[in-house]
Amino acid sequence: MSATTMATFNLPGFDQACPVHLTPDLQQDQLLSFPAFKTWTNTLRHSLALQTSNPSHEFHKAPYKLREIRIQSVDWFGSGEKKRLGFVKLQAQITNDEGAYLPGAVFMRGGSLAMLLILQPEDVPEGNDKEKHVLLTVQPRVAAGALSFSEVAAGMLDDSGTFAGGAAKEIEEETGLQVKADELLDMTALAMEGEQNEQQLQKGVYSTAGGCDEFVPIFLYQKRICRKELQDFQGKLTGLRNEGEKITLKVVKLDDLWREGVRDSKTLSALALYQNLKRVRKL
Repeated sequence: MSATTMATFNLPGFDQACPVHLTPDLQQDQLLSFPAFKTWTNTLRHSLALQTSNPSHEFHKAPYKLREIRIQSVDWFGSGEKKRLGFVKLQAQITNDEGAYLPGAVFMRGGSLAMLLILQPEDVPEGNDKEKHVLLTVQPRVAAGALSFSEVAAGMLDDSGTFAGGAAKEIEEETGLQVKADELLDMTALAMEGEQNEQQLQKGVYSTAGGCDEFVPIFLYQKRICRKELQDFQGKLTGLRNEGEKITLKVVKLDDLWREGVRDSKTLSALALYQNLKRVRKL
């Protein structure tokens, strides 16, 4: 059996054969156990099935099928026993029997987290929205060509268990704040209460759905602290420096967040969720 044949397998769980072509540095079990790939294939399989099960579906008369997946490149995180699959770039061939196709380029990284951290001086009367501030992180973002990019605290999902558990861990790493998971409010889940999620999409904001599978649950954490502690956050250096994180904290007024974070989709999404959940009295 040639190396080329060994690097190809049929994707399980689909009615029709769908060959998956691997790169030399990636094995079948590594790809199939990659959480992002599992989530993506499960969602896509369900969405494709809706074409035939729902007579009113736009593509019911000429349903699309997943014909082939070609893995183009992968990036690994860590080393040794901690080595894990980080990013996958793939091309999916999705066509119908009439020859029409859907764009299938995917940069696969899975879900991540964003946290809106609102701090207020404790001497402000409770129930008052005055003097609320937001804790932003400022750090290099090479993909944006920037060495100083302002955004709400964020991080990748890991194996910590729950979304809230992962968010609490990221908050401590990026800001030094020790937060319990039950002190966090998932604003995306709250906004989606009662929705008809026919396509079984993830409960998060898809920032670049045209080419990336990333979804971002956005959490809210509010805390009243002394003014000295609030001042001490300004310019504080944080992050896992031994892992390349070089984070500086920035304290901004909540009223100015739309301007301070205008380049970051997570920040604007967090602000929109916060403002509108307050408007409909869910916060």
